[in-house]
Amino acid sequence: MGWCFKPMDTLELARHAREIGLVAIEGVDRRHYPELKRLGLAISLVGSHGFARGPCNPEYRGEVVAALEDAIDVAEKVGSRKVITFTGMRFEGMEEDRAEDDCVAAWKRVLPRAERAGITLVLEHLNSRDGSHPMKGHPGYFGDDLDRCVRLIERVGSPNFKLLFDVYHVSIMHGDVIRRLRQHRDLIGHVHTAGNPGRGELDDSQEIHYPAVMRAVTEIGYHDFVAHEFIPTWDDPILSLRHAAMVCDV
Repeated sequence: MGWCFKPMDTLELARHAREIGLVAIEGVDRRHYPELKRLGLAISLVGSHGFARGPCNPEYRGEVVAALEDAIDVAEKVGSRKVITFTGMRFEGMEEDRAEDDCVAAWKRVLPRAERAGITLVLEHLNSRDGSHPMKGHPGYFGDDLDRCVRLIERVGSPNFKLLFDVYHVSIMHGDVIRRLRQHRDLIGHVHTAGNPGRGELDDSQEIHYPAVMRAVTEIGYHDFVAHEFIPTWDDPILSLRHAAMVCDV
């Protein structure tokens, strides 16, 4: 996950990733896509509208639809099979039932385009508990309840609309990670990692035991990308990335 390793140059990160044996990258500026592909990395996920301005707020509906349509087109061109989406943040005067309806309507509007292109939209569940850092948690995020996200996905009712299961966020909001992986096995379309607490490395200072989690991921039949989205704290961030790859190699 490119944003986590800033200010490291994206192409430098990509070269290290290839040397480690990683096969894909995401969370990077689209202008780098051609060179990243030449380096032999797939684009595992294409960004779209961001987590703050989402379809739960009717003010942003048109903006969200346009951003998703654009991201679907980009994904098709670069050979990526996934585009990320979010619910957006709560707002004053929000009615939850109406907000859910608005999310579903926006996603249904773009799903025919995604289906034709063979692209899957993945809805990310985020934690709203950690307010210590702008990327460790997102107080006010509407999709902070995994059950709500699952309900929205089921309402959309498309095989091209699935859940982005972020182990870190699920751990914070709900816990019981392995049971939830098994419970929602048919809806999981992408996986993110990070240590908890702190969103740090997947080391023994964190409470999530990733070897067991990754074994569960494979046992449920998920054999797709798992993106490391932790914020490095070690002196050598590439060593921390290599360590994460080793921990999750089950």
